[in-house]
This record gives sequence, C-alpha cells and structure tokens, in this order.
Amino acid sequence: MPGAVEQAETLGAELAVIAARGTPGRLNRPLVKALAQAGLFDRVFSPDGVTAAELCATRRGLARSCPEAETAFAVQGLGSVPIHLFGTDEAKERWLPGIRGGDLVAAFALTEPGAGSDAAAIRTRAEPDGDGWRITGEKVFISNAPEADVATVFARTSDHGPKGVSAFAVPMEEVDGEAIELISPHPIGRWVFDGTFVGRDQLLGEVDAGFRVAMATLDLFRPSVGAAAVGMAEAALRIAVEHAREREAFGSPIGQFQGVSHQLADIRTGIEAAALLVESAAQAYDSGDRDSLTGRSAMAKLFATELAQRAVDTAIQVLGARGLEEGSVLAHLYTEVRSLRIYEGTSEIQRNIIARELFRDRI
Repeated sequence: MPGAVEQAETLGAELAVIAARGTPGRLNRPLVKALAQAGLFDRVFSPDGVTAAELCATRRGLARSCPEAETAFAVQGLGSVPIHLFGTDEAKERWLPGIRGGDLVAAFALTEPGAGSDAAAIRTRAEPDGDGWRITGEKVFISNAPEADVATVFARTSDHGPKGVSAFAVPMEEVDGEAIELISPHPIGRWVFDGTFVGRDQLLGEVDAGFRVAMATLDLFRPSVGAAAVGMAEAALRIAVEHAREREAFGSPIGQFQGVSHQLADIRTGIEAAALLVESAAQAYDSGDRDSLTGRSAMAKLFATELAQRAVDTAIQVLGARGLEEGSVLAHLYTEVRSLRIYEGTSEIQRNIIARELFRDRI
C-alpha cells in the first residue's frame, strides 16, 4: 500500500489537469472543489483535528506533482482553520460546510503594506459599532484575494501592541480589492476595508487575542511549508537524474561526470536532511512539545525552502536551456519555489528565531 505522501502525489497528478485549465494568478475554484471532493478538507475539519504530520505528508505529495493544488490546499486551510479552532457556533455554521465542500474559498489576511514580518505593526483597525465592529485599513499580498468568499482578518482593537489585535471571519463580497501579478502563478491580491461591518458572532477567539489565533494556525502549518519545499525539491531532482542518465556528451551520459553527479548527490543529501527536519518539527507539534516547536519549525522551513530553491536551480543547470523552456516542469517550479522563502516568515526571520533560541538555550 502506498504511503500518505505517495497517495497525495497520485492525487496531485490527477489534479494537474484541472490546474492547467485555470488562469495563472487567479483563483481556480474547480481545483478547490476537486480537493474537497478528494476528501482533503474532511480531515482538516475532523472532530479530532488534523495533525501536522498529515499536513506535511499531503503538501509534500501534492508539491511533487501539482504545486498549484498544494498551494490551493494550504491557503484554504490557513484561512479556515482559525474559524474551525476559534469560531463561534454561528461562524462555524455559516462558513465551514461550504469551505469543507469546496464551494466557498477562504483566505488568511494578516499582511499589510507596513506590516509583514513585523505583524505587531498592524494598522488596520476594528472600531466597535453596535453589535459588532467596522474594519478600516488595507491588506496586501493575501493569497486568494480578492476573490475569496471569507477571510480571517486581523485588525487592531486597542493600542496594546501585539496584544491589541483581534481576529474576525469577514465576508468579502462587498470589500473592494484587486489582484496582484507576481512571477509565481498564485492567486494573490489586496483588499481595502472602508468601514466594513462584521458582527460580534464573527469574532474569532477573544477581543485583543488575535495573535493567539494567528500563532495557533501558523504553528500548525509552518512545518508543512518545509514539507512542500521537500516535495518540489524531489520533483526537480527526479527530472535532473533522468536527464543525466540519458543525455550524452563527449561519448558518455553526463551523469558520469563528477561536475554533474556530485551536485545531484548534494541535493539528494539535502532533501533527506530537510525531510528529517520537517518530521522533527511536525512531531514537536503533534506531541505538544511547544518548548522546542518554534525553533524546530524555523529550522525546518529555513533549510527546506533554501534547499528547494537550490535543487530547482541545479536541475535547470543540468538540463541547460531545456530546463527553461516555456511550459516545462522545471520552468514552472522555478516560479513556484521562490515564494516559499518569503511567506509565513522570510528566511531572515527564521534565522532570527533560530538565533534567539540558540542564545536562550544551552547546547
């Protein structure tokens, strides 16, 4: 019987057909629906909750064969898990059935023009108004914006720094937004809130406790960013090895030249190391080891995403111009892999976290 990673890879290969029919940079609703029909969201919203190990296996397998499906799965989870974990009964009843069935699309709206890695600098505000709040501000570089149906939106409710932010499930049909074109084909954009009303029943968690919502969600998903990176690195290495076996130069397959084979050996070693770091971070989350989770997740994300970038670049070098042909898998991976080193905390932020843990703890 194939393992969870292999099952997700097989599913990704099937979903690649649907992904190819979509418009790059725009939300692919049929792809989200297909992910739901495959049962992936059923597990995310199961009564006992999805484990970090399961998320890692799913994202790694999907990334091997269909990065678009991996992204769609991850973003739907990021946007909706806060509702699942912290939503009122009304919010859960309103949003989760449609999200689980793939009929509604969710987003996670944290980043602002002046608040990315420094999320405590959030300026979007939620002012009390009757039995709810009115939200004013701008969110930018949000996956699934501006087409998502609901977003977990973080807004300032008091001036107490990180402790003054709240989270809300906000219906997006009346919020102005626009798409942002990136070199990667992800659906991403901005929203501008101009007194958008949200009822009290759409508050996630408690007032001024939005960072608890954000961290609970990111702690679950961050190890799986590394897993997605591992999957992309494996896809790139597979292509490079096959080419190096078949392509001949100077009378021999190029894989026999150390200049090629040693590069691929280094990538293979890096993939193994990255996979073990991801596994360690997932185990820390699933076992409730919050003391080591932050550092392990940071190391897993940093090492795996940097390795994936190197793996794709090395594979393209091995294939030469063929690796850069429009429509080739490697050219596609080249645009996909770059964002992994930025979202959910840049590589520089991960190094800050690791250094902080290093000087706090004894080795």
